[in-house]
Amino acid sequence: MRTRIFIPPLPRMSGGLAVLYRMASHLHQAGHDVALVPRDTAPCLDEAARELPVIQWDAIDLSPGDLWLVPEGWVNALAPGLRAGARNVVYVQNWAYLLSALPSGVQWPQLDVSFMAVSDPVAWFTRETTGREAVVLRPGIDTTMFHPARPDDTDACPPRDRIRVCWMPRKNKALAIQIRAILEARLSLAPPCGSAGPLPVEWVEIHGLRQPEVAAALRSAHIFLATGFPEGCPLPPLEAMASGVLVAGFAGMGGWDYMRQAMPGGYLPWYPLREVPWGGNGLCAADADVTGAAFALEHAIRMIAAADPRVDTLRQAGLHTAAAYDLAAQRDALLTLWARAAEGDLFHAARRP
Repeated sequence: MRTRIFIPPLPRMSGGLAVLYRMASHLHQAGHDVALVPRDTAPCLDEAARELPVIQWDAIDLSPGDLWLVPEGWVNALAPGLRAGARNVVYVQNWAYLLSALPSGVQWPQLDVSFMAVSDPVAWFTRETTGREAVVLRPGIDTTMFHPARPDDTDACPPRDRIRVCWMPRKNKALAIQIRAILEARLSLAPPCGSAGPLPVEWVEIHGLRQPEVAAALRSAHIFLATGFPEGCPLPPLEAMASGVLVAGFAGMGGWDYMRQAMPGGYLPWYPLREVPWGGNGLCAADADVTGAAFALEHAIRMIAAADPRVDTLRQAGLHTAAAYDLAAQRDALLTLWARAAEGDLFHAARRP
């Protein structure tokens, strides 16, 4: 079974694109016949091509036995697979793009495709809007890079004289600014007090950094403010958990694959959540609820300032969570799915006589 993965022409590297490259790498290393198929160009393609086979769009030659994998936002890229009668798999990495990317007058049940989802909430959304089940393939994070500060990390460990909060400006920046304003108003009424008096809050932007720099920034923080939504299975909060950092903010729907509420009386989603072996690991607000996110962030800050023992419980739950999403778990799940596909157990449900 040959696997061909469509690589969209994005202007910059994204988490979803990194997941596609990582999938191809796992399959290639396991001996599968896999190749990347870019449309025009893509970020970091030259770097990926050093290890992985690349077939140019104009040279693609699909057959009925091939697996043609396309992210959900690029419906037109399904055309070569549909013409060839290949096994067309739509990898739904973000539920928000599943329906918006369809051409006018076209619905998913009309197309000969199967679905794979990046998280349990995305699989639920896919089933509820297309009528078809989606197998779940979760992403993985590099826990050798993202880990808590070690005793010798003198330049990358949380400071003791202030509370450091990391955030990502590219994720709903305007709402993040609102959250910060609400938080600062609250803290001006009653500053968080440590053993030596009120502790200031320091804000650190994660923007334009390479992965090792992001990892170092997270290790040096106490809290990660998650402001992204919608999300399929957001990696930054997982990377923060792997770094021993408390997570507060939004889950983006897809983040509820692993996020579990630790905020007393906090928001809980109305759609079903799977059973997980960890407890509360984040302080969550409903998406776009800036007041709720600000109060959750304040709660985290006051716990840390007071050396509340619940902080360590949260950190341990976060580490437990991140360990379940490491690269080995992603690789094992991927190879299991592809073995089933090769045996004919997967990605045939949409076929019609």
